[in-house]
Amino acid sequence: MKNKFRIGLVLFLAAGVLVFSGCGCKPTVNKYKVNLEIWGVMDDSDAYLEIFKKYAELNPNIGEINYKKQRIETYEKDLIDALASGKGPDIFLINNMWLSTFSNKIVAAPKEILTEQKFRKDFVDVCANDFIVEKNVFAVPLSVNSLALYYNKDLFNAAGIVAPPKTWDEFLRSATRITKIDSVGEINPSGAAMGTTYNVNRSTDILSMLMLQSEVQMRDEKKRVSFGSDINAREALSFYTQFAKIGSPNFSWNPRLHYSIDAFSEGTVAMMLNYSWQIPVIKNKSPKLNFAIADVPQANLNSPVGYANYWGYAVASNKIIEVDPRSKLAPVTNDIRVMEAWKFLTYLTTKAEAQTVSPTSSTAVVKKPASVFDPAEKYLEKTKQPAARRDLIEKQKSDVDLGVFAKGNLIARSWMQKDPVATESIFGEMIDNVNRGVTNISDALKTAEERIARLEME
Repeated sequence: MKNKFRIGLVLFLAAGVLVFSGCGCKPTVNKYKVNLEIWGVMDDSDAYLEIFKKYAELNPNIGEINYKKQRIETYEKDLIDALASGKGPDIFLINNMWLSTFSNKIVAAPKEILTEQKFRKDFVDVCANDFIVEKNVFAVPLSVNSLALYYNKDLFNAAGIVAPPKTWDEFLRSATRITKIDSVGEINPSGAAMGTTYNVNRSTDILSMLMLQSEVQMRDEKKRVSFGSDINAREALSFYTQFAKIGSPNFSWNPRLHYSIDAFSEGTVAMMLNYSWQIPVIKNKSPKLNFAIADVPQANLNSPVGYANYWGYAVASNKIIEVDPRSKLAPVTNDIRVMEAWKFLTYLTTKAEAQTVSPTSSTAVVKKPASVFDPAEKYLEKTKQPAARRDLIEKQKSDVDLGVFAKGNLIARSWMQKDPVATESIFGEMIDNVNRGVTNISDALKTAEERIARLEME
């Protein structure tokens, strides 16, 4: 009996040690606080304040979330410099053409937080093409902007044109009917702001879209630029530049005319292609202008193609994390910072799933059902931007200003540009050289391809 008593006592004491040491019971959560700094260029901070507040209430591991609006003119350089110093933002916007530039500065979403399948299900196709590499998601968008047709209803009415053009043939006929050229060659009004580089806003995007609509393969299977000898590329460049060619039956624009956005606001040009960003610009410049927005014209109505220019949020791969030696909280590692940044971005941008997961989970995305609060929808309401998510596009279809752009996002495309700034410059010079007669269409395309190829080999 004494031996049994001694054995029982030993076991009891051992169990007590285990209990009081934390073993044998539910493990305690290793608490920490992560502060997130976000950089953007398009929005003011009030677009996010309610979202930040809601998320902080849901995720106890989040401290402060600060949004800083940057100057777009110097943003890329400022961002690269800040990241190189290790003191840049945790989360930042990149243009859909910048992934190659920032590939060694950002980290993909952990698969347990955001999968390729979830991304493709939620967002329009162009986003997957731009932000997924080898099944890894590197950035997430709130909005996508695609080209649409702005047209002056008064000029259309005066010319007896009852509806905006749906095809490029109709576009040509409308532009020709509206364009008036006086005895000294002055154009007023112009039927379309097309054909030149430097006084047509987003001229190179328009040309890229024409090439994609014409089924030009911008890159080959090995991802090398390959448009230089494509007959469809020649037709696209010829189509675009004809609007600025004196003697062309479709001559309607020249380099001396006002910048396209100004000319449209002044009512001196009937049509221009642009993004939704210009709606408030035009309304501010000319509040009484009678204009509307239509789908971008197509080369083939059975296979419509648009063109996208937009931004997505990415997470910095590394950052110097300052540690407060007086803090009783667990230290924040870079892995924790990355995980929490991606949890927030997934909450911010993706569609809520049916079940809400616990905020104490180390990897789960903290999210309430969409019927309660949808951060992306709240953002779009405040900023008046077309949606990137398919379910929100459905809701925006009937919007007078945004409906066309939202639907256009479903057919939007882009093409990979390893140095988009340089590529835009090369395309612009190509157009200008053709207009000035410095080179012909065929040679201009070959030269542009060679210049881009050399650029990418450096």
